[in-house]
Amino acid sequence: MQLHMSTLKERDQFYSELQEIQRTSTPRPEWSKCEDVVAGGSERWKMLAEGKNSDQLVDVLLEEIGSGLLREKDFFPGLGYGEAIPAFLRFDGLVENKKPSKKDVINLLKDAWKERLAEEQKETFPDFFFNFLEHRFGPNDAIAWAYTVFENIKLFRSNEVMSQFYAVLMGKWSENVYITQKKTVAQLLKEMTNADSQNEGLLTMEQFSTILKSTFPLKTEEQIQELMEAGGWHPSSSNADLLNYRSLFMEDEEGQSEPFVQKLWEQYMNEKDEYLQQLKQELCIELHEEVTLPKLRGALMSIDPSLDKQTVNTYISQAFQLPESQLPEEGDEKEEGIVEILQTALERLHVIDIRRVGPQEPEPTS
Repeated sequence: MQLHMSTLKERDQFYSELQEIQRTSTPRPEWSKCEDVVAGGSERWKMLAEGKNSDQLVDVLLEEIGSGLLREKDFFPGLGYGEAIPAFLRFDGLVENKKPSKKDVINLLKDAWKERLAEEQKETFPDFFFNFLEHRFGPNDAIAWAYTVFENIKLFRSNEVMSQFYAVLMGKWSENVYITQKKTVAQLLKEMTNADSQNEGLLTMEQFSTILKSTFPLKTEEQIQELMEAGGWHPSSSNADLLNYRSLFMEDEEGQSEPFVQKLWEQYMNEKDEYLQQLKQELCIELHEEVTLPKLRGALMSIDPSLDKQTVNTYISQAFQLPESQLPEEGDEKEEGIVEILQTALERLHVIDIRRVGPQEPEPTS
């Protein structure tokens, strides 16, 4: 028993140190020590660590150790009723840890998404989440499941299903980001299926390339190449080589996508960052300075002239946190009075599904 307690203490200490490493990025950990604290020893650690960079290794370790600590917790302390506490976690007293398996949590989240996409989305996502738990587990157990699921999805950062749900639940993404990407992936599969006239699940590399280019006309050659490679293309491939395209859209039992779909997500996030960076450059002001509504509208139209009025209004509404119905008409002098710190506006835009609509204007040649 004493040995068990000292092992737990060591593990707690190691977990705290890891979190500090993650926060400060220093010092460089000695990864060889990890095999001593990971269940399964050196063999399992080698498997977990394969192909990971330092940041990812810290995440993996936090998950490994954190999941052990989570399993041993019988209760969570309630976080109270403060305004800063998400509504679905407002509770005083001890909350039971339901201790589901990781797979159970993932399946629960998938069910939640299915239900959410099937309804008209009238309530906020956090409210929906709590109501979903109430319907699933009953009013008495909903708060325990809310805490249990929350602690799990906060911990397992490397799991797509969990990290994406967490991002939407905590308002880091609007759910439109998730929904639009899922639709994009579904549309791509549909295009490939349509091109597969024999219904064999096979396409030539040439067909694969053509579909990618027609589905994503704004992607660069380099991005298309990245997607091709993630799909299995390599320099020795010929146009006639066959690709089992259905396998690109498979998920493992933990909901993890194949590299191809992961690459689509990665490119989407990079494109969003790049778009907002272009917007900042176009505005020619510092992050701490204020931007007016007309200035932001002008900058958006300048970097992306194909934007329609409705989309611009959606972006402006998000940046200034004003309902679209309250936005002054373009040219109205009231517009000048609507201002926001640029950094705040950009952070708000980063939450939503913001993307380039039309081709980028070519750089003027000197």
